[in-house]
Amino acid sequence: MNEDSENELELLRTQAAEGNAEAQFRLALALDNEQGETRDIVAAADWYQCSAEQGHAEAQLHLGLLLNTGDGLERDDAQAAQWFLQAAGQGQADAQFNIGLMYYTAEGVEQNYAEALRWFRAAAEQGNGKAQFNLGVMYANAEGLEQNNLETYKWWMLAMLQGDRNAEANMEMISARLTEEERTLAESMVADWITAFQNRSLQ
Repeated sequence: MNEDSENELELLRTQAAEGNAEAQFRLALALDNEQGETRDIVAAADWYQCSAEQGHAEAQLHLGLLLNTGDGLERDDAQAAQWFLQAAGQGQADAQFNIGLMYYTAEGVEQNYAEALRWFRAAAEQGNGKAQFNLGVMYANAEGLEQNNLETYKWWMLAMLQGDRNAEANMEMISARLTEEERTLAESMVADWITAFQNRSLQ
């Protein structure tokens, strides 16, 4: 670590100790992202929790991830789900995807397709590629809603455009289920979504 980085870290430590939630999160992130023996995941988890308890959505997400994977903390899927829910409620797209996945797979919470659908859609509408793929899966399998091949095509195409390999692997299959007219309509739905998303981003 160079001198500038050390000085920045010391400043973050001072601000974090004073209760600054953003500094606590950035300090946790710095400790979490260190390489090799200098990585202090236990201290990172402590600072994530301090920040998360003050309502910092990114800290809530990262704390949930540590709890969900057992990285630096004892694995606790139920607690992870609670932190994901808090961050998701603040609009954090990755947290929305993660809590959606937990509801979908019954990990840390009871399986609930309606809640999985709710959170996958919330994240997908923000452009989260993994959520877009999973939303497409729910449409393909009629899980919590009626099967809709046009919606499946739309969400998988949007996910694929972001480099999602699962979506790419499934595009040929879903495309074969559609007539040429339906594919044209589905492509139009994709274009309309992208335009609306870009317009929202400019506001």
